[in-house]
This record gives sequence, C-alpha cells and structure tokens, in this order.
Amino acid sequence: MSTLVVYYSLSCGNTERVAEKVADALDADIEAIETVEPYPGDYQEVVDQGKREVECGYKPAIEALEFNPADYERIVIGTPTWWYTMAPAVATYLSEYDWRGKTVVPFQTHGGWPGETLDDIVDACDGARIEHGMSVQFDSMGGDRMITPLADVERWIDSLK
Repeated sequence: MSTLVVYYSLSCGNTERVAEKVADALDADIEAIETVEPYPGDYQEVVDQGKREVECGYKPAIEALEFNPADYERIVIGTPTWWYTMAPAVATYLSEYDWRGKTVVPFQTHGGWPGETLDDIVDACDGARIEHGMSVQFDSMGGDRMITPLADVERWIDSLK
C-alpha cells in the first residue's frame, strides 16, 4: 500500500521523531508541513500564539508541499496537540484535500493533555477510512523526553505494516 507520512512539528521535534519512525518502518514518503510565517522561537510565545489561533479557528497559510495525498492510498498524519486539538497548520492541510476513499492514520504528540486531537483529525477527514491512531506523550514542558513507552509506539507502528 502506498503510504505518505505528513506531519507538523515544532523545534523540539517530537512529532517529527515519531513521523520518521513511522516512515522508516513503512518505507513511506515523508513530508513536513511548514507555515509560510514561522512561529516565534520562544516556546512560551508559541504556546500563547497557538492558543489564540485555536480559539478563533485560524488556519495559517502553509508552504506548498512536494507530495499530494491524492497519489497515495494511506496517509499517516501527525500533529502536536495545541490546546486540546491539532496544530492550526495541520487543520489548514486537512482542509485543502479531498479525503474520500483514502485511509487516514492519525497520531498526536502531547505533554499530558491529549484533548480531542485524534477525533478532530478524523472529523476533518470526511469520507476517509480511519485506521487506529496513536497518542504519544512527551514531557509537559516542551521537552523531548518520551513518556509513552517506546515499545507501545513500536507495536502501533508494527500494526500498520
């Protein structure tokens, strides 16, 4: 099955780390979602801006991507959790494509407050077939220490093979 892994990740790179593990295991193409206007470098500034964006439903412009999900059977979508939902850049990405007939596998990274992120991704992918997603917890202060056991993440990835 042709698979594309698409993710958005901040500078600490937690979502990117998980996305790379998935892409390597599935021999999938991988691509990062990037906003046209970068977020500020300070973690707390990003948190504050992200909260404002989530609260008003803002969808930032994103850079053009190399890979089109229309060319793949399965798309694995990864996002950090921002205020109990997906990052606004991922909401933008999901709003730009027709998901009917595609298989979507959502995953999220979070600092202990997963919210409704996976359900929100499912809701945004109207008409898609959804495979079991994964919630991966990292330390709550934007650090890179993974709390979810690596074995759990690897088991989930193996279930996608």
